[in-house]
Amino acid sequence: MILARVHHRHPEFQRGVRDMLSVAPGIAAWGLMTGVAMVKSGMSTVEALLMAAIVFAGSAQLASIPLILAGAPIWVILATALCVNLRFVVFSVHMRPYVMHLPLWERLVAGYLTGDLTYVLFVKRFAHPGADAAERTGQMAYLVGNGGINWISWTVCSVLGVVLANAIPTQWGLGFAGILALLGMLCSLASSRLRWVAAAVAGTAAVAAFALPLKLNILVAIAAAVLVCLALERAAQPGPRQST
Repeated sequence: MILARVHHRHPEFQRGVRDMLSVAPGIAAWGLMTGVAMVKSGMSTVEALLMAAIVFAGSAQLASIPLILAGAPIWVILATALCVNLRFVVFSVHMRPYVMHLPLWERLVAGYLTGDLTYVLFVKRFAHPGADAAERTGQMAYLVGNGGINWISWTVCSVLGVVLANAIPTQWGLGFAGILALLGMLCSLASSRLRWVAAAVAGTAAVAAFALPLKLNILVAIAAAVLVCLALERAAQPGPRQST
């Protein structure tokens, strides 16, 4: 009954929350994009809300939506979702020694909460299963804190995307969802000051050179960001020590 006894004041629970909060903006943007995509693809608001609230698998959702709308047989939809999520079989095999001491229902909860980033952060934090009860409790506390933030970020923003989708002009279509996805990637990858500088320089250069033909402003943005960051890195490197 370890998951039931996990307390929010446990240090590992708080560590799991902090680790996931660092990437939560990217997850939230992906969830928002998925909510918008469900409605823009033709699903009703009720259907989209049900899927957003019940299904916790973004890649499976995006793969299944076109099949559902096309009236594909249920076995085709389930097989597609299964193939997309086969990676979780590998995750489960690796996680098995960490959770086999739990009752079945707690293992099911742990599996439900374990998304891609939750798994990556968990195994990075804990290279080996806990050797005693205290270590196992700490590991499960981390998993609950980490996976809980992951679930909240995804589900809340997915529902928000469904609700806001009708307020988005139809002509924006799924292209707007793609922009949200790229913003999510940006938030996830901008993990240092230099990367934020690169993003700011690239964005500024892309807007300044927007009038260039053939989308050449994208190349200008990339070149400007690379050159500026290389210059900053070189300036930050310590010079050769003077001999005494």
